[in-house]
This record gives sequence, C-alpha cells and structure tokens, in this order.
Amino acid sequence: MPELKLPLNGGCQCGAVRYRITGQPLTLYACHCLDCQKQSSSAFGLSLWVDQDDFEIVQGTLNEWVTHGDSGEQKRCTFCGLCGSRIHHLSGDERSPFSVKGGTVDDPSVLEPIGHIWVKRAHDWLGLQESSKPCFETEPESFDGLIEAWRDR
Repeated sequence: MPELKLPLNGGCQCGAVRYRITGQPLTLYACHCLDCQKQSSSAFGLSLWVDQDDFEIVQGTLNEWVTHGDSGEQKRCTFCGLCGSRIHHLSGDERSPFSVKGGTVDDPSVLEPIGHIWVKRAHDWLGLQESSKPCFETEPESFDGLIEAWRDR
C-alpha cells in the first residue's frame, strides 16, 4: 500500500468540525476494546496515529471529556459539540501522537488497518482467527511493531 495522498481531510458527521492532516500517519490499526465499540457504535474503532504538529482544526471547535480505557490509562476524547462525532483521542503528554478516528476521514476507503488490538473483545464473526495481520489480545506493551509494519507496508 503506497503512502496516503496528503492532505487528508475529514470532519464530524454534521460538518461543523473540519480538520486537515498534513503529514504521513504513523500507523493505523483497528481497536476492538469495549470503549471503541461504544464510541463508534460498531464492532471496532479505527485508530489513525498522527503527530500533533501534522493535525489542524480548520473549522469549528472541539469539546473534550476524559475517560479511562480498558488498559486503565487516562484518555482525553474530543468530539463535535453539535453532533457528538468523536474526532480524536489523546493519551500521554501534549507532544504525544494522537489517534484520529479513521471513520471521520472524508474518504475512509484509502485506509487499511495494519493490525488489530484488543482482539479478546473482538466479535467472532469478524474472522480475525484467520487474519494474516498482527493481532494483540489486549493493548500491546509497545506500538513500535505496528508503527514499523505501517511504515514497511
């Protein structure tokens, strides 16, 4: 899979919030934790890691709330205050990469996850038992392997 054509544009469901990603993402994986299932109203969430310097809000304002993921780590979640669409998650410090929700990209068909995390929470009908992609029962100790796999795709 080639590098993504930049910029990547996206936004919330109602269009009040719009963003632009100007640098190549660090990785993309599907997360099957219960929080991602709830926030996406689906079987998993797509986590597109980007450097904060490569992400800008070009329209609208984000609201924020704080929760804790299945790992116990604190997670800051941003969303559109009008329609509630989740835009990104941030764990760690203000310089850490953060996870843009892949479903908010204008053309999500250009995104193919490199692996899966929290597969112990994944639905059997997804067939991940036969996946050739890296799968982690919970959150991996390090995301270096997923970052390297994305870079080498």
